[in-house]
Amino acid sequence: MKNMEEISKEEFKSGFVTLIGRTNVGKSTLLNLLVGEKVAAIANKVQTTRTAIRGIVNRENSQIVFTDTPGIHKPKTKLNETMVETSFSSIPDSDIVLFLIEATSREIGRGDTIILDKIKEAKRKTILIINKIDLVERESLLHLIDLYRKEYDFEAVIPISATNQKYKEILLEEIEKNLKSGPAYYDIEEYTDQTLRQLAEETIREKALILLQDEVPHGIYVEAEKMKLRKNKQGEEIYDIEATIYCLRESHKGIIIGKKGEMLKRIGRSARIDMEQNFGMKINLKTWVKVKPDWQSKDAIVNQFKLK
Repeated sequence: MKNMEEISKEEFKSGFVTLIGRTNVGKSTLLNLLVGEKVAAIANKVQTTRTAIRGIVNRENSQIVFTDTPGIHKPKTKLNETMVETSFSSIPDSDIVLFLIEATSREIGRGDTIILDKIKEAKRKTILIINKIDLVERESLLHLIDLYRKEYDFEAVIPISATNQKYKEILLEEIEKNLKSGPAYYDIEEYTDQTLRQLAEETIREKALILLQDEVPHGIYVEAEKMKLRKNKQGEEIYDIEATIYCLRESHKGIIIGKKGEMLKRIGRSARIDMEQNFGMKINLKTWVKVKPDWQSKDAIVNQFKLK
């Protein structure tokens, strides 16, 4: 006779789930919805996600480890090439793939065809997620579903709006149904494998993406050079963070700093508010801006964005 502990171990499921799709299709928004915490930068700009970011969902009988990947696009720099390589290399290592497309698509475009070919090659269980359904009529949606069903035997096709909480449980139940028995890979208190340093860097970069002009954001990266936890006189924990925003040109540096330093203050203020909410403590944030030409082609920097 098996005891209750043995039964519960048999029933527990776990696995790795990769989110993949073209740029700006809503992968990071969906990851944050599923995890219930802010783990990925979100901005209404292409190529917001630069590296694979993991989010962890702990349920009563399962642990789901999600990997958000950079959007698939035509690479123009060594950084872009690394981003696309990171996305495709995550597919064979996953138990389930969540393939995100936009409901506004009228056909299977070149980018989505390339992704489909990679999924077919890896022969992975795949759930097709059709995002932004609030933007289309039912007939268009049905036509899109029919197009994709002819291309691959998906485990499920789920139309959603990644900003709507009601789809969270539907997706998690479908994913859990397709997982195999397995152990918990992370502590149940964890919701990401990112370090606080990485979270701080991503938060600052996200705010820059949102606030800066179009030509500047994708030429920046952020490095948190100092992170120190201390207590003030009242015994409250405070994180001292010093970070540098690197950009490609002197003209960009001026835009990031802004008139009388106002833009840099706005970026820092917005990032600090987010970090205080996410870290659960007060943040003392100091930011600088430096020019580093051609950093997108330097191996020492670009290699940081490879899948670990």
